[in-house]
Formats: sequence, C-alpha cells, structure tokens
Amino acid sequence: MLNLPSVFPFQGCGLRYDDSGGDGVPLLFTHGAGADHAMFHAQRDHLRERGYRVVLWDLRGHGLSRPPGVPFTAGQAVADLRALVEHLALDRPVLVGQSLGGNLGQAVVRRHPGLARALVVIGSAPNTAPLSSWDRLLLRSAAPVLAAIPARALPPLMASASAVTPQARADARRAFATLPKKDFLQAWRATVALLDPDPGYRTPVPLCLIRGERDRTGDIASAMPRWAAAEGVKEIVVPDAGHIANQDNPRAVNEAIENFLATIETPGQARR
Repeated sequence: MLNLPSVFPFQGCGLRYDDSGGDGVPLLFTHGAGADHAMFHAQRDHLRERGYRVVLWDLRGHGLSRPPGVPFTAGQAVADLRALVEHLALDRPVLVGQSLGGNLGQAVVRRHPGLARALVVIGSAPNTAPLSSWDRLLLRSAAPVLAAIPARALPPLMASASAVTPQARADARRAFATLPKKDFLQAWRATVALLDPDPGYRTPVPLCLIRGERDRTGDIASAMPRWAAAEGVKEIVVPDAGHIANQDNPRAVNEAIENFLATIETPGQARR
C-alpha cells in the first residue's frame, strides 16, 4: 500500500515522504528506477522497531511524487535528495539505495562527502568503475532497445527481470505500471548519466554492498565483487534473491543492514 503522508514542494514537484521521526540514527531509503517507496516496507518496519529514524520517499515523477515538474535527470535527482535531507534536518543520514537509488547515493556521497555517514548499496554497479568499449556500446544501445518495447509489455518484462519471488514480482509490476514509459526512459538515462569512471576513487564513508545471488541485471554480478575487493569490504550475496533482493529475501537484507549499522554507530547516536 502506498502511504507517504508528508510532502516537500521542491522545484515544481511535491516530493512525498514518510519520516518515522525520533532521535535514532537516520536512514534515508531511495528506490530504483520505475519502482517506489513500497519496495522498502519490510526494511522500514524492521529498522523502525529497533529505534532507527527511517525515511522513505518517492523520487520525482515516481510513485506519489507527481507531477514531476521538470524532466528527471541525474543532476535533478541529486539536488532532490540533498534538498530533502536539508528539509528534514537529517544529521548525516545513512543513505540506502537500490539500483538507481544506489547509484544516486554514490553520486551524492562523492559530490557532497560530508552529507552522509555511510552508504548501503543494493543491486548497483559502481559509478566510478572503468568502462570498456563494449560496456559503452551496451549502455548506448540499452535506451533504444527499451524504447522499442511496447508500453504495455514493459511492466511484466521488467518485473520478471528484477525479482524471483511471486510477491516481489507482483509489486514490481504494480510499480512499473504506474510510471509512463517516457518517464521510465528518463530515469534509465539518468542512471547512465551517474556513471563517471574514476578507478582510483574510494568511497569516503563506510560502505555496505548487497547483491542478490540471482541478480542478472547489467554487469552487477561481476562488477560488485570487484568493487568490494577494491574498497576492502565484504560483499553480501543474498540467497534466493534477484535484482530487488530487499523484496525477494527481506529477512536476509534486514539482517545485513542491521549488522552493518551496528559497526558505524557512535556514542550518543546509537539505537534506543
């Protein structure tokens, strides 16, 4: 069920969000392209019960954040997230993002390194990884291929490619069906625009990398292990899960996030 009771008007769009409040460590969850905040309901309930301040929101033009006001671009998405953090006066939140949300979190941490205390990425490749000629060709061809798919066929196709459990697939179909095809293509192009190769870059905050064992989206299955090795962190591979691992296997993802959060808490900011 979609339920974001609060709205933050920003640059032509009413960004809708839900803030659990409280004085726990703030966690800001950002969904993937074509999805909405509902994909994180299991994480919201689990972590809110443990005293964290949990914020869910819908990206511009997605879910309940309508009308988009201006076209969805990488720069606009970064500006929206940063503005929401400032609007809610979140004290260095942990940014948690799935797919596009993970790419967006990376971009925000890189451009504004003092904004977040940590980054959790679910089902995303690293923005700064080098791109081969083949990679660039695939990225250039993806948008035309997606554009050629009939609008009515896109939601079931994307849902089947993203999830492995019937429940997760059903919710993905629901979310994709609410987003006009042109808006989804804008979100896809924004995701590609967030890629900015810089092989020597290292994430300046604690990093948690989570991938579904059966994620076949792009090169995530091969890129995330390399990313983890370069950053010196352990990649968490979630069994019985695809691209949206947090919905396919929420219990395992909840445990992974909670364990990671326990390593970054500081005195005075720990769980209640």
